[in-house]
Parts: sequence; structure tokens; C-alpha cells
Amino acid sequence: GQTGKLMYVMHNSEYPLSCFALFENGPCLVADANFDTLMVKLKGFFQNAKANKIESRGTRYQYCDFLVKLGTVTMGPSARGISVEVEYCPCVIANDCWNLLMEFMQSFMGSHTPGLPSVFGSKHDSTYSPGDTMVQYMELFNKIRKQQQVPVAGIR
Repeated sequence: GQTGKLMYVMHNSEYPLSCFALFENGPCLVADANFDTLMVKLKGFFQNAKANKIESRGTRYQYCDFLVKLGTVTMGPSARGISVEVEYCPCVIANDCWNLLMEFMQSFMGSHTPGLPSVFGSKHDSTYSPGDTMVQYMELFNKIRKQQQVPVAGIR
């Protein structure tokens, strides 16, 4: 009789010894890489949805103090979008360097530069963490999943 909440298990190549579990509208748990093994042992309590696997793979570039990662987002065998991750390495409080990040992104993304991520709204003066990056990837992946659910009208 209970409604299930979704939990997404994610990995990031920048943190190979960590596993991130993001709960639907909830916290981000950071565990060691063996978390996947634990989830297999708890399969009686959780339903695995392997058909929903989505990932971003690409190239990592460093330009002075900036780290830029460009990736192709794939769902199953087909490409569904492009991800662009930009980090200003010397800064750990994201709101302190947002204007600098915007200016840098506008230099190569032009009018496609995104607005302030929602994760910043709840982290005014706190330290940015890898979990915050994973929350942003989850938001991107959910947008891409929703785009796939919209029926495409035929053109005549």
C-alpha cells in the first residue's frame, strides 16, 4: 500500500571510489563504491530499473583555472543530448564565483548559457560538494527523460 520513492544510483569518473544515491526530492547519499553490491543484496526491497539507464560520456578539458567537461548523453543505444559541465577550481563557494562562471560560459556557449542552477538556491554561502554536481546531472537526465515522453506530432 505504500507509494514507492525513486532512488537513483550514480557514479562519477572524477570520484571513482564513491557512489552517489539520490532520493527523489530528497538528500544525496555519498557511499563507497561497494554500495552497488549492497543494493543487489536488498533487491527484495528495491526494484531495479535498468531500462532507465542514462549516462554522459565525453572529454575533460582544463583551461587555466577552469575545468570543462563536454559529454554526449545517451539513453540505451541512442544519443539524447549534450552535457556541459564547467567548474572554476579555486572557488569552493559556488555563489562567490557564479558571475565569473557565467562570463566564461558565455564566451563559448553564447545565448545557450544556462541560468543559475536550482542547487545554488539552497546553498547561499556553503561549500559546494560533489553531491551538488550529481544533483545537477540528475536534473539534466530527468529533463532528457521527460523530452522522450512527449509525443512528436507528424508534419505534412
